Amino acid sequence: MVKTIVHDALNGLLRDLQATHGSNLVSIVLYGSAAAGDHIELRSDYNLLITLDRITPEDLRLAQAPMREWQRLGHPLPIYFTAEELSDAADVFPIEFHQMANARVVLYGRDPFEFVTLSDANLRHQTEYELRSKLIQLRRMYIPASVSTEKLCDLMSDSLASFAALFRAVLMLYGEEAPVAKPDCVRATARRFGLVPEPFETIFAFRSSDYLPPNEKEANDIFAAYLTQIDRVIQVVDDFATNQGKQQEN
Repeated sequence: MVKTIVHDALNGLLRDLQATHGSNLVSIVLYGSAAAGDHIELRSDYNLLITLDRITPEDLRLAQAPMREWQRLGHPLPIYFTAEELSDAADVFPIEFHQMANARVVLYGRDPFEFVTLSDANLRHQTEYELRSKLIQLRRMYIPASVSTEKLCDLMSDSLASFAALFRAVLMLYGEEAPVAKPDCVRATARRFGLVPEPFETIFAFRSSDYLPPNEKEANDIFAAYLTQIDRVIQVVDDFATNQGKQQEN
């Protein structure tokens, strides 16, 4: 029933967007977990990229009405780009563009990534920035969540979904092919860099089932082990920067 409601809303949104933007609409692309096949109902978002020939305030204002029901269901607002901007910004948002390019379904129009050349020039910098930012946020959110098993498990589950996307970037930095599905990407990262996989596997169990630790202590122990592995991934990115600097000196 949940899947039917979401699909009906998505189909309705597509029709409304076509009517709203008319000939200005180039494409509508579904990307992320829903496109990759590891979407979890009631937990994962349906992420949309909308490409227009031109974008004015009026174009965005008109989109408000079609988005109302979509937002009511808890989905994020789509990302808007022009076709020209997609090409120009490929080196600015390497992580996001790789995610979109590697896990996407074109729902309407032509594939906007068909002629986009992805660049990894800023990949390491953005990867470290995003990892450290999410780690800082995770620590902040842990403070109120630490006294509730359910809240702490939700925090770990939601944050791992974000970190998994960044793990793809870490693998790409080291020349590894990054799996599309989040669990596969985390497992590949653990194997490649010698991480302890158990905290990640336990957290994936939170996402895919009703499993919860029996008490707050065990939930906090899992979080501590999880945090240690995140720190190790950040160290991997630091090591890459150090090694890259030494190579440039030589």
